Amino acid sequence: MNENTATGHAGTTSTASAASARDAVDTEHRTSRERVLVTGGAHGIGAAIAERCRQDGYEPVILDREGEGAIHGDLSDLDSTAQALERALADGPITRLVNNVGAVFPNAVTDQTLDQFDAAVALNLRSALQCIQALLPGMREAGFGRIVNMSSRAALGKELRAAYAATKAGLLGLTRVVALEEGRNGVTANAIGPGPIATDLFTRANPADSPKTRAIIESVPVRRMGSAEDVAHAASYLLDARSGFVTGQTLYVCGGLTVGRADV
Repeated sequence: MNENTATGHAGTTSTASAASARDAVDTEHRTSRERVLVTGGAHGIGAAIAERCRQDGYEPVILDREGEGAIHGDLSDLDSTAQALERALADGPITRLVNNVGAVFPNAVTDQTLDQFDAAVALNLRSALQCIQALLPGMREAGFGRIVNMSSRAALGKELRAAYAATKAGLLGLTRVVALEEGRNGVTANAIGPGPIATDLFTRANPADSPKTRAIIESVPVRRMGSAEDVAHAASYLLDARSGFVTGQTLYVCGGLTVGRADV
């Protein structure tokens, strides 16, 4: 019985030491000014995430085709993305990543051209993998990393979103694989699935005077469109060093739409 008691104390001490070590790492990552790579961060949700990163004490590094202060590159192009990533990493490793860039290419399955589908894969999915591959060595060396992939509620299925839904669903699978492979290295990977968010991207695909747009809003349990800041708040949680026990998950920021109607 004494042996069991002694073992219990040793285990408690070991657990406490491990917790203290994790707390020390968390404190370091909370208090040091670190960079966060945000793709498509010049506008919309990406810009809101970049601004929230500034508020949280991080230094956002934006990859986009435009935008003042951004590293310019076409993320739909393999070589352009590689060059932009090389410039971003020239100042050292980046241990936080938000794969936010994306485009809709709205069309029915029968009308979705293969060129559109390939373009969606390149921008919405391939660029995410390319950014992950570029940043992972630095994350592994640091023993710390946070990856947030911007998926969509449309990954669950939505009319006129053949290419978009397929690529956003692909991001969910990629997120889970990265979580499984990199958790041992202190790297987490999670996805966010925004519902209807009032951004230029959404309004271009969903005109305000469209009956279908009104149906979307009326089907949302909280009875409003989401804001880019709603999504940025979710990203802030997943980027935090204290979120190290959350990985491989999808957080739907959708006003409850994913537990309501699935046909809008």
